[in-house]
Amino acid sequence: MKLANLSRSLLRSAAVAVVALGMAGCATAPGSSEADVTVSDPLEIPNRFVFAVNETADILLIRPATEVYVGVVPDPLRQAVHNFVQNLLGPLYIANNLLQGDFEGAQVATGRFMTNTILGIGGLADVATEAGIGDRPEDFGQTLGVWGIGPGPYVVLPFLGPSNVRDTLGYGVDTLADPFRIGTNAAGADNAMYGRTAAAGLDRRSQLLREIDDLRRNSLDFYATARSLYAQQRRAAIANDIAPATPEFPDFDEPAKK
Repeated sequence: MKLANLSRSLLRSAAVAVVALGMAGCATAPGSSEADVTVSDPLEIPNRFVFAVNETADILLIRPATEVYVGVVPDPLRQAVHNFVQNLLGPLYIANNLLQGDFEGAQVATGRFMTNTILGIGGLADVATEAGIGDRPEDFGQTLGVWGIGPGPYVVLPFLGPSNVRDTLGYGVDTLADPFRIGTNAAGADNAMYGRTAAAGLDRRSQLLREIDDLRRNSLDFYATARSLYAQQRRAAIANDIAPATPEFPDFDEPAKK
């Protein structure tokens, strides 16, 4: 009980901090570029350090593991993994649509989750898309944005990458409320949770192999580019302009062969 009370207290304190920092984040920092005019980054020095550590881990470990995954696992099986991982997030999508007052979105998310769970063999097959039921992913960071809470300062999280104070709190709430995590913890099946996390990471990274390589090769300042892209993608996601799962990367031409 004491642990539960402490967790609720911390969440309340974090929510207050997000509101205060979100208001402060609306101000433009001196010297900000036009592309980053709405991005507050007072923690740029430690952020760049964490970004560099993440980059090193990606180059040495994550990207090579992803290349093996893509090279060894057939496309249909990788698609099934993607479908299954996404379907497990269905209850969170439903809940966040409801919290945002988007009842149509909640209905669509519910229909998609039920269809893929029942007819798609637990979500391995994306029957809902074939039936014309669109994807309505929403997270608690978006919910806070819909409620009018500003993003707050930009932060780079170890291994998780670009974020901000609002989205970090949202990620924490989604993690605590995740039915799959709650179920596996109750059953003492921690390995299932670790497996889902690893599968989700490989799936996510495999979909961005070319895009991230292009950004690294063509960005004068990869950190600033990632920061700007993240801010643009999250604004669009909150406004429901694009699906939040995939940021809009710029197109780069292949370098001319000499």
